[in-house]
Amino acid sequence: MIFEFTAAPGFDFITLFSQQINVPVRDDVLEIPETLGKGYVRKVGFGNDFKLTIHRYTLKEDLILKRNPAATANDVRTIFFYSNKEDLQVSYNNEGNIPFSEKNDSSILLSTNDLRTEICFSAGSNIQYVVVGITANRLRSILTIPKPNLILRTLTAEDTSFLFFESLDAEMQLLLKNIVSVDMNNPLNSFYVQIKVQELMYLLFSKLSLRETTTLKTINSSDAERLMVIRNKMLSDLSTPPVIAELATIASMSETKLKQLFKQTFGETIYNYYQKARMEEAAFLLKQARHSVSQVGYELGFSNLSHFSRLFEKQYGITPKKFSYTI
Repeated sequence: MIFEFTAAPGFDFITLFSQQINVPVRDDVLEIPETLGKGYVRKVGFGNDFKLTIHRYTLKEDLILKRNPAATANDVRTIFFYSNKEDLQVSYNNEGNIPFSEKNDSSILLSTNDLRTEICFSAGSNIQYVVVGITANRLRSILTIPKPNLILRTLTAEDTSFLFFESLDAEMQLLLKNIVSVDMNNPLNSFYVQIKVQELMYLLFSKLSLRETTTLKTINSSDAERLMVIRNKMLSDLSTPPVIAELATIASMSETKLKQLFKQTFGETIYNYYQKARMEEAAFLLKQARHSVSQVGYELGFSNLSHFSRLFEKQYGITPKKFSYTI
């Protein structure tokens, strides 16, 4: 199933989605029919400038959500909070599917609506996410910070274009779970959701406020597409360290621009991002695939297992051998 839309002012996901699958919306809730799967999509609004949709469903066929860039600039920011045990894939323009969270089962995407995105869910996956749409003005009223850093100022600026990725830690995953599992029969459920969503946003902005940056480059759809291609290339083979010169050639960017935009978008240098992904893959292989330490080390390109153990312990505070025993 393909659902294509443009996130312009006044856009209402649940209404358009209900029209496509020919199912009515009742009390701002769309129940997924048994012919398609099970679950629901729910709309919650806190005024015209602050809305969200809650998605919790399993579908019998793949779902592809295509967001087209708005025809005219608008000040709506979209925050996508996702947590799942399945792989979610994101692509830009006509690129192939790109892992959104690889083996990591949680991620956050924060962007302006002038970027074209495509999000793919596999049939049978337990889809569980929240999408927040909020205007820059409403965001400014919420973020009453005396001296916000450059990233937070960018989020609330009127004329800007940005794309940020961030990880969803355990505390945020619990909040997300509480939001999608809220008792809709409770008369105060919308009030509860508003509190939890703002708490989720607080944790996100707290993480973004810790990013060290002195300048931010405006990003466009072409830049975003190329960054995702580079990220996809790195994650496709974690046994081979990235070579900046080669990646810059692929991205048709100077090395300086590539390094700056990558760190700006993902919050890490290319090499640090690669190493973290490498260790996350190692943890996955040790925990889920039950591979031995030596199997994992060699599979991820380490010729020296002691070096692998030191990097793993640096990230997780425990050696891979001890980590495998704690499963």
